[in-house]
Amino acid sequence: MFSAPRILAALFAAATLVSAAPANITERELPDVIELESELEGRASLAKVYTKCSVKGTVALTFDDGPYKWNKLIVDTLNQNNAKGTFFVNGNNYECIYSSANVDRLKHAYSSGHQIASHTWSHADMTQLAAGPLKKELTKLDTALKKIIGIKPAFVRPPYGNYDDNARAVAKSNGQSLVTWDFDSGDSVGATVSESETAYKNLANKKPSSILALNHETETGTAHTLLPYAIKTLKAKGYKFVTVAQCLGVKDPYLMHLTPQTRDSSWKC
Repeated sequence: MFSAPRILAALFAAATLVSAAPANITERELPDVIELESELEGRASLAKVYTKCSVKGTVALTFDDGPYKWNKLIVDTLNQNNAKGTFFVNGNNYECIYSSANVDRLKHAYSSGHQIASHTWSHADMTQLAAGPLKKELTKLDTALKKIIGIKPAFVRPPYGNYDDNARAVAKSNGQSLVTWDFDSGDSVGATVSESETAYKNLANKKPSSILALNHETETGTAHTLLPYAIKTLKAKGYKFVTVAQCLGVKDPYLMHLTPQTRDSSWKC
């Protein structure tokens, strides 16, 4: 059922269209107001998709697929350079998020002021899942992060960068927005460290107004060599290294702030 205010709004929209239309327009040529309203409602039910930063002069270095053994090295490198990063983590991809080592890694990254975000539970392609299983991919990872560091992330990166309207609708129903990237270091798709360094160098020379960079914390070359190079190269161009939320001008990267829980028998993958 449409409420009275919405009906009035629709009638007003129709009246506006009629008054603005040429005198010889036919009734059939006018858009169906109810259909138009339904389309607008559908758009409103879809999660936002961020593909680039909006704050000029910022770089958001992001790291996917962890937590993994190189996480602490990456965090320490960022800290040493007064830089912030964003970690899009899985629940059970390379390793189980509940392992003692990964719990320590997450706590170290979070306490250092870096952003923790969702990359789904198992790194499943969001376009290949129905709404129910996809919602579980999101909420299962949310539950783990609530237990370990006491937060629910506001941002989700779709694995492989793949999403559709179903994925956007499910993310929206979970209160979350989607984030992709506008620069890929290529570290996870076969690029050598040298090739990734060249890509960063070329990017720095172009000097875009902002950068939302995709990297992977599971790549040894990224952790040991590429990250220090990228920071040095981009810092020389005057960029500020911030979290994804900061580069988007979003005040809080988390939907919930809770008290972390004590490990119990539920902490398993």
